[in-house]
Amino acid sequence: MTENILSARFDKVDSHTLQSYQADGGYLAAKKALTEFEPSAIIEEVIKSNLRGLGGAGFPAGRKWSFLPKNTGKPVFLVVNADEGEPGTIKDRYLITKDPHALIEGIVITSFAIGSHRAYIYLRGEYREPFYILETAIEEAEKAGVLGKTPFGKQYPISIVIHRGAGAYICGEETALLESLEGKKGFPRLKPPFPAVKGLFGCPTIINNVETICCVPKIIKKGSKWFASMGTERHGGTRLLSVSGHVEKPGVYEAPVNISLKKLIFEHAGGIWKGRKLKGVIPGGISTPILTASECDVPMDFDSLAKAGSLAGSAGVMVMDETTCMVKALYVALRFFAHESCGQCSPCREGSGWTFKLVDRIVHGRGKIDDIDSLLRIANNMRGTTICAFGDAVPMPITSYIEKFRDEFVYHIQTGKCDLAEAEVKGKEIAYTHR
Repeated sequence: MTENILSARFDKVDSHTLQSYQADGGYLAAKKALTEFEPSAIIEEVIKSNLRGLGGAGFPAGRKWSFLPKNTGKPVFLVVNADEGEPGTIKDRYLITKDPHALIEGIVITSFAIGSHRAYIYLRGEYREPFYILETAIEEAEKAGVLGKTPFGKQYPISIVIHRGAGAYICGEETALLESLEGKKGFPRLKPPFPAVKGLFGCPTIINNVETICCVPKIIKKGSKWFASMGTERHGGTRLLSVSGHVEKPGVYEAPVNISLKKLIFEHAGGIWKGRKLKGVIPGGISTPILTASECDVPMDFDSLAKAGSLAGSAGVMVMDETTCMVKALYVALRFFAHESCGQCSPCREGSGWTFKLVDRIVHGRGKIDDIDSLLRIANNMRGTTICAFGDAVPMPITSYIEKFRDEFVYHIQTGKCDLAEAEVKGKEIAYTHR
């Protein structure tokens, strides 16, 4: 039977405090790991749990840890990606705000497993309250002997540094994050070498998402077999899903990794608001391909969504009802991408700008039929031509929106207006009016 293992403490008023965390068995897993396990045994346990990176890439966490080179003579660093810049995604904010000690405990265990003595948390700059809560929690952990020179009496010093970002979406990409952490402009790095070999300050580095690290204490406490049993053959555990948009109950929900997207929307999130019909869903954040209403009866794990032609990404589920203009929705997405491209690679720098201008022209009644083919051609030419995955992410919404809602683009171009602008839904509010 699946249970809530990440959000179980969210409803407690004092869940962010050390006292509350320890009252619920907090830090027992870290003590067990440091006093009863060898580092290699922890890595093996995480591998067997089928824990995958929950920031978007979905790479097996334990395998990533195992890639660290041995005996390099250099320090090893753990970097926690808490930038959470993907629109539609808010689950890491909840973890940090509601249960910061779960993250700290995960850091302690992971640091010991990979041979790291210093961890960095790269926190989204806009997260002011989470920063203060996390800062206080670290101070509590230091005073309690969880962090410091001898955590749980073991001669293995562990310290944590919080680094606040400056609002750049690109710094959610792991190598751009490292550049920013080193005090440089957040430009993604060429790979190889990968961070596990040459990462922060040129040293071996493991980078994991907040949610991924928060799962580690649960695995050590109850075992890899238990964790793996809650997921699929290739993806263990549960997952936090951020649901926003046109639903009755937007919020963060914990569910098995293979929960049906349809069940998530209609049972957990209360269905489509105001009695309207479902039109489309972005399942993994704004950079993932959209699914139509008929495609939503699909499991939310990485492999199933990939087979369905989309991506699980960061599990930022954005729901759109029948009054949503898909041309305007793409316009908003491309405006964001054009603003957030770091500009290092010309296909991305120019492509994100060109595609936004083309959709802007269509939205404001100046589009041409050729613009649709131009959008698809530019999107295709961006794929596989940039240093990081940003150049692959931008084409995904372009291609999927046009392929699945082409008639709306044609209507905009042929009439110079949006068909939803003239729609009349008695007693209901229209989500979009053409300007």
